[in-house]
Amino acid sequence: MKYLLIILLSFSLVACISDEHLRGQVEPSQDGKTYFSIVDDNGGRCGSLLFDGKPWDLPLSEVVEIEAGEHTIYCGASISFIVPEGVVFKFDYWGP
Repeated sequence: MKYLLIILLSFSLVACISDEHLRGQVEPSQDGKTYFSIVDDNGGRCGSLLFDGKPWDLPLSEVVEIEAGEHTIYCGASISFIVPEGVVFKFDYWGP
């Protein structure tokens, strides 16, 4: 029983290790620049979607160049997240 508990604990710890970002998928960009895309608009429940205080008028999944660092999306409430340098950040998670 003791060994089973150790094995289960080990699997739990391995499952928790991730380099994923909570708010989206991140992959290295091909040219080293930083890009951003909104791939999920919270089921269309946002109305006016704001990115860093400005309206986001681009279609879902369209990728645009941005500066790395902290950014904010507003969809009824503000969500802040950090975009690392040299990646394509695809925002897809509106949960807590």
